[in-house]
Amino acid sequence: MANIIGRKVTVKVPATSANLGPGFDTLGMALSYYDELVVEAVPGAGAVVAVTGEGAGEVPTDESNLVVKSIAYTFNHFGQPLPGLRLTAHNIIPHGRGMGSSGAAVVSGIIAAKGLLSDVVEMTDNDLLQIATEIEGHPDNVAPALFGGLTIAWQESDGPHYKKLFVHRGVAPLELVPNFKMSTALARSLQPESVPHDDAVFNVSRSALLIAALTQSPELLLSATEDRLHQDYRAAAMQETHAMVSLLREAGYAAVVSGAGPSVLVLCTGPAERLEAAKLATTRYPEWTPLLLAVDFKGATVVVHHEAAAS
Repeated sequence: MANIIGRKVTVKVPATSANLGPGFDTLGMALSYYDELVVEAVPGAGAVVAVTGEGAGEVPTDESNLVVKSIAYTFNHFGQPLPGLRLTAHNIIPHGRGMGSSGAAVVSGIIAAKGLLSDVVEMTDNDLLQIATEIEGHPDNVAPALFGGLTIAWQESDGPHYKKLFVHRGVAPLELVPNFKMSTALARSLQPESVPHDDAVFNVSRSALLIAALTQSPELLLSATEDRLHQDYRAAAMQETHAMVSLLREAGYAAVVSGAGPSVLVLCTGPAERLEAAKLATTRYPEWTPLLLAVDFKGATVVVHHEAAAS
C-alpha cells in the first residue's frame, strides 16, 4: 500500500442553498462562496486543527472537529488506517445561517480523504454521496456541495441519488445574510407531520415549474419559488427573515428562505435586478450583508500537492 505520510491536499468546497422555496429536502444549488482547507497526513495519531474566519475560537480543534470526523469516517468506510492529521481551515461560509456550512464541512473531510487516498482507493461519485449523506443525514446540501450546479437529490432503497442540472446563465443569485443564527434542528421541529392535500399539490406544481425556470425560463422564477410546505411554518421563529422575504416578493423579486434560514436567497433574472433587490433589502435592513454570487458549477475540488514515496 502507498505510504501517505507527508501527503498534503488542498480542498475547496462551495456554499449551498437548499430547498429554493418549494423543493423542500430535494433541491439544492451550489454558490460561488468557498471554504478552503489544507490537510496533511503526519506520523502518529490524532489531529491538530487551525481555523481562521468563520468558526474560529468556536469549532473544535481536535478529533471532534466535523471535518476530522468526516475524514476518519471515510478512511474507516474503505478500511484504511487513519494517519495523524494536520488541518488548516479558512472558512467564510457563515455558520448557522442556511448556507450549508455543516454540509461543506462534511464534504471537505470526504474530499480531503479522497485526495489523501488518491492512489490507494478509487472513490466514485456514488460513494462520495453515500458517505456524505450518512454523515449529514440528508443529501440536499451535500449533493450540490460535492458536484456543483443545481441538484435534485432523492433516496431509494439502495441509497441516495442525484441529478445535476446546469442553471440558465441569466440567473443571478443574491444571498442576504443576517447577523443572527438559526438552528436547523429547531427549524425542522416547527414542521407539521402532515400538510393539507392542496398544499402538497401546490408545491409539486411549483417544484416542477422551478426546474424549468432555473434551467430555461428565469422569467418564471417569482411564481416558481412559491412555497406552502415549510417557510410559513418557520416564520414565527424567524420573523425578520419572513419580513425580508415578504418585502422582496411583494416588490417582484423571487426571494426564498435559504436552507433552514435565517439567510434569504433571491434568484434574480440578471445583474441589474440583483442590484435593485440588494438596494431594497439593505435600505430596509442595513444590518444584513448582501453577497452577489454566481452559481458554482464545479462543486468540491481537491489538489494533491506532493506524493509521499511508496512503501
